[in-house]
Amino acid sequence: MRCSVGLRFAAAVFLSAISVSILRAQAAPQNPPPVPRMPMGGMGGQAASNITAQVSGPLTITYGDKSAEWTPEKLAALPHTSLTVYNGHAKAEQTYSGVPLIDLLTRLGVPGKPRGKDLRLYLVAEGSDGYEVVYSIGEVTPDLHDGTVIVADSEGGKPLTGSGPLQLVATGEKHPARWVRNLVAIHVRTAD
Repeated sequence: MRCSVGLRFAAAVFLSAISVSILRAQAAPQNPPPVPRMPMGGMGGQAASNITAQVSGPLTITYGDKSAEWTPEKLAALPHTSLTVYNGHAKAEQTYSGVPLIDLLTRLGVPGKPRGKDLRLYLVAEGSDGYEVVYSIGEVTPDLHDGTVIVADSEGGKPLTGSGPLQLVATGEKHPARWVRNLVAIHVRTAD
């Protein structure tokens, strides 16, 4: 009889231990798999033609309490500028067409010819993959800078696919590290 009670007790302890292990495993927080981050310009060191575009929403631009959303269709209705630039990732000259960024910013009240305190303004441009870059207001203003920054919606006369639907493209840069593909947000801020 003692053997039978001892076996029952051992079996109960064993089942309790298994139950506790199962409950702990179910209660443990499940960490999602890490999201791959694209380095430098979100291009991952690959030619743009080898990259599949991520799904992205409209471009949202904010300045203070004002904001505007831009889709490729809305941008198509605005005057465009074409830029021919060397893309170090693709190792080729490419021609992009799009709307000068300053034209979109001034619609929200950003000064088109910044002076004095206005020069404390900067913007953070963000891609759908979380990649972010910073430009000063002077770098996107033709009144102060020789370079041009556009929100491109086409390359080579065709709508962007591998890096879009929208991409920030700038002239005067040695590398396209601040070209933001899958552009989804631009936040205009003031430096302290």
